[in-house]
Amino acid sequence: MAGGKGERFWPLSTSRRPKQMLALAGGQPLIIQAVERLAGIVPPERILIVTNESLVEPIRHLLGEGSPVGLLGEPVGRDTAAAIAAGAAWIKRRDPEAVFCVMTADHIIGDLPLFRNTLRKGLQLCARHDVLMTIGIEPTEPSSAYGYIEAGKTWKNEDRIEFFQVERFVEKPDLEMAKRYLLTGRYAWNSGMFVWSIASIQKAFAEHLPALAERIENWASCADDETFDAALKRDFPKLQKISIDYAVMEKAKNIVVCKGGFSWDDVGSWTALENHVPADELGNTTLGDVISVESSQNIVHSHDRLTALVGVKDLIVVQTDEVTLVCAKERAQDIKTLIAELRAQPGRNKIL
Repeated sequence: MAGGKGERFWPLSTSRRPKQMLALAGGQPLIIQAVERLAGIVPPERILIVTNESLVEPIRHLLGEGSPVGLLGEPVGRDTAAAIAAGAAWIKRRDPEAVFCVMTADHIIGDLPLFRNTLRKGLQLCARHDVLMTIGIEPTEPSSAYGYIEAGKTWKNEDRIEFFQVERFVEKPDLEMAKRYLLTGRYAWNSGMFVWSIASIQKAFAEHLPALAERIENWASCADDETFDAALKRDFPKLQKISIDYAVMEKAKNIVVCKGGFSWDDVGSWTALENHVPADELGNTTLGDVISVESSQNIVHSHDRLTALVGVKDLIVVQTDEVTLVCAKERAQDIKTLIAELRAQPGRNKIL
């Protein structure tokens, strides 16, 4: 899934070039990293990117001429349940017996051998069992930035990778509650990565969101890609806007979770760069042409120009061709509020 806007990375991330198309860490755009980490697990011709209709050609350009990776453009955004349903129908047209995983384009994942082995075991288990699998992340700290999954009894143990029955999904807690969750050892961060068979996800939609289950069947029966695209254009604007968590995962009884032991970051805001870009001796995290004097703990991204800092601390400074952002690091999450204000001003759309 690559349809997000990445607003907290504005002004570098915009509607025309959102976060998943940026090389924020690792040297490659996040969407390219997402495709490449599936090497050896899923052949490129069996990878599908679901994104906004307007981003299909820009992403195709990033993938390179001749790439066999599939691209599906959503006519309008209707959250993750609709995106997954459209992807399931696209896959079912090609292989009705398929087992597939749902990944997110803006994650940074380390320890790729462990990630790939976890995913491989998950795909194998979902091919044999009627379950909806989610990959949780072993928490490294009590965080209020993520939803949590409470694990129950052990379901399977495959090659030293444990899979548990899911007791419940919980919304993002406050910090004190997050600390309690960690003390129990039962909770994982909700990563938004899933594995299931076509049959299992269709069955779940039929039980919990029948209207969308009907759409999957209808779309999957389209004779060709042109008819399929026309059906999406016709149906998507009428679909309920709802996440897969609310639509299915918080209701279904056949959910299992694997606590992924690999490093993971959903790169939610500018402060995430501190986890992936080496800092200088004063703790400044910089990308591009930057010079600093008696400045510390800043995050700076300078696009094709010099950015100079003198005597400042704990700032986010981002330079693009059209915008300069200066933000207190502790207010990084409030960039979305700034964007909402800009959106209300005439003539600002070209920078959003």
